[in-house]
This record gives sequence, structure tokens and C-alpha cells, in this order.
Amino acid sequence: MSKSWNAVRRALTVASATVVLTAAALGGGTAYAGATGTTAIGSFSYDLHGVGVSVPTGCFLTHSIQGSGKRIKSEMAGVDCMGLAVTFSRFCNWRIDFSYADSDNRTYKVSRGRTHAECKGDPLRRNSAQTLPSYGKACARFYVNGRLRATQCHFITE
Repeated sequence: MSKSWNAVRRALTVASATVVLTAAALGGGTAYAGATGTTAIGSFSYDLHGVGVSVPTGCFLTHSIQGSGKRIKSEMAGVDCMGLAVTFSRFCNWRIDFSYADSDNRTYKVSRGRTHAECKGDPLRRNSAQTLPSYGKACARFYVNGRLRATQCHFITE
């Protein structure tokens, strides 16, 4: 894992704990929430300009979201790898999309990320603050060379 991503994750964990403890101490009022989730990216291979690229097991898509109700203050998603995958994993032609669905699981918005032609071991994308029109779920989707490789979602409820 990159040092900057570890620092961001530590900061998000501290911020989440602070918000939860403050809300519990104050009781009542507006509910503040934050969530960080991780899903494993299975091993896979793909072709890049006639060259085979293999990604071993050991990489994860992590998605963090902070906010209150339907208001998202910050959202980010990135890939972390551990073990041998740190050394051997490079993601080429990657992008991260954020999608939003209502409580009936109908997707109403997709924030498509830019496709990055360079090969990177620790892709990361941040999304801007926004207010969602309805409760439901927010997802991060990781694509490599045009194929979906991992999805991680958080439910946003009252």
C-alpha cells in the first residue's frame, strides 16, 4: 500500500470515530455517518497492446464515504495491494466510477471517471461533495482495460 493512501485511510478512520463519538455524546439531532468498505479483486489477466498482463490475488478496492443523510461531504475509492501483489500489480487503462441507486435499486446517476492510460499500482479517485435526490446506495466500480473488476457499495438510509 502506498504511504499516502495509508495516511488518508488513517485520517478517515480517526474522522469517522470522532464523528460517531461526538454524535453519541450529543445524542439526538442530525445523524452523521461515515463508512469505509473493502472488497477483494480476484486475480485476472488482460491484453495490453499484444502483451499479456497478469494481476495476482492480493488487491482490494476500498471505498470511503462521509456525510449526513443524503448529503455526501466526501467520497473516494482506490486500490490497495498486499504481499506479492504489491510488487507485481499494475493496472493499465483503469478508471473508477461512482454510481448511485435509489431504494428500489434503480441507478439514477453515474459519475464516470477518466480512463487513465498509464499503468499504476495504486489507483485512486476522489469525488466532489453532493446531495443525493433519494436514499439508496452509493457504489464505487473499478474497471481495468474496459472490464469491471470490482464493486464496493454503501447503503444510504435515514
